[in-house]
Amino acid sequence: MQTQTEESVVIQKTRDLCQTILEQPDVRDMRQRVDAFMADDKARGQYDTLMTKGQALQQKQQTGQPLDGGEISEFETLRESFLNNPVARGFLDAQEEMQKLQQSVSQYVSKTFELGRVPEESEMDSGGSCGSGCGCH
Repeated sequence: MQTQTEESVVIQKTRDLCQTILEQPDVRDMRQRVDAFMADDKARGQYDTLMTKGQALQQKQQTGQPLDGGEISEFETLRESFLNNPVARGFLDAQEEMQKLQQSVSQYVSKTFELGRVPEESEMDSGGSCGSGCGCH
């Protein structure tokens, strides 16, 4: 079991890592795109409408109710409009980039625990998996 001092060193180093991540120009750009989306009422409205419609269609499908062509067409039109909005597209891209960065950091930490040392680049999975037990494979 670690002592209070050892735990605080790990926490401080983790905070240092977090600060380093935040200082990266790519991460600042991602945050700006997310913030732009959050400030854009139209884009957020499109997103909310699209998600609500998508959930309704999914619920109908899961309960065995037939989906009519008009509903599907309406959803596709909403989806296309949303994806053609540059602020919305930037938001989706930023979310994906943030998720990849988070997965990469998590993979390194997990591999460190697994190996008992800092992993070499060659030891990291490059297949896009986020590790065992994640449910994505």
